[in-house]
Amino acid sequence: MPPEESFQLNCPIPLTDYPRVLLAHGGGGRLTKDLIDKIFLTSFNNEALMNRHDASLVKVGDLWTAFTTDSYVVKPLFFPGGDIGTLAVNGTVNDLAMAGARPLALSAGFILEEGLPMETVSKVADSMRKSALAVGVPIVTGDTKVVDKGKCDGLFVNTSGIGLVESPTPIGPSGIAAGDVIILSGDLGRHGIAVMASREGLEFETTVESDCAPLWEPIHRLIQAGVPLHCLRDLTRGGLSSALNEISSASGFSMEVEEEKILIPGAVEAACEILGLDPLYVANEGRFVAFVPEASASQALSLLRSMPLTKDACLIGKVNNGKPPMVFLKSRMGSNRVLDMLSGEQLPRIC
Repeated sequence: MPPEESFQLNCPIPLTDYPRVLLAHGGGGRLTKDLIDKIFLTSFNNEALMNRHDASLVKVGDLWTAFTTDSYVVKPLFFPGGDIGTLAVNGTVNDLAMAGARPLALSAGFILEEGLPMETVSKVADSMRKSALAVGVPIVTGDTKVVDKGKCDGLFVNTSGIGLVESPTPIGPSGIAAGDVIILSGDLGRHGIAVMASREGLEFETTVESDCAPLWEPIHRLIQAGVPLHCLRDLTRGGLSSALNEISSASGFSMEVEEEKILIPGAVEAACEILGLDPLYVANEGRFVAFVPEASASQALSLLRSMPLTKDACLIGKVNNGKPPMVFLKSRMGSNRVLDMLSGEQLPRIC
């Protein structure tokens, strides 16, 4: 065979196409987006789903409700600042809150591995009970399945939630307008680092605790005060960077954020340096970004800073007129770079 025929520079499978599911498909980055866009949105295409928000809006009579579901496979099951039970309840409550909805009821589905200690199941259920009571939302239905030993890795939890929309206008990427400011509700990176440190047995001078917390109260306060909430997003898998990129893509607007305005705890920053991670991509479970008109920024910040959970809220950026939709980061040195979505997986199994 001639040399020019034996060597080809083309790849038989495009780099964005994979014949099998990778762990990175669950990481909240570019591969997650590809999986959703190419398979699930294509298969389940409908107006509510295509809004691509944390919860879908469903009209019941004259009332708008929000509906969401999520599955939790965190490893280890217990970590500083929380466990899979608190994570499941708060995560579902937060998805409803991002749609401006008061949580009304939750469901809970459990997949248990044969041989799992009953004490573990009891501790997780008790954590869910306490977390639900703290928000004032009942767990009203559920399901339990047991699988063979080695088929589940202990315990998986699925929760769904329904809420009553209290926001006077729809909240989502379609509501964003040029000139909106971006408000971050607090510091970043503690959940992902807390889970990773616990999983790998890493010890730092200061124990990093997860920020896992319910977010309905601060959102409710903003709604009650009449702050126009154009879009909300809680920062889970993929962290701040992935959330902003998802919103930018869905809204069609470019965005710019300033690195020096983003609060990263010293312990998280040190851990990320040791582990080779970027804190802007590390998961959180008690933080959100809010897109509001510039004229409402001071009111929103004042309200958020008056509450313990969001006392460190800060304005980190703005929405531009420019297209195509991209996210830019202004570094502490004054240079600009594209803040892109991760193609792979930084921290697997953190939620």
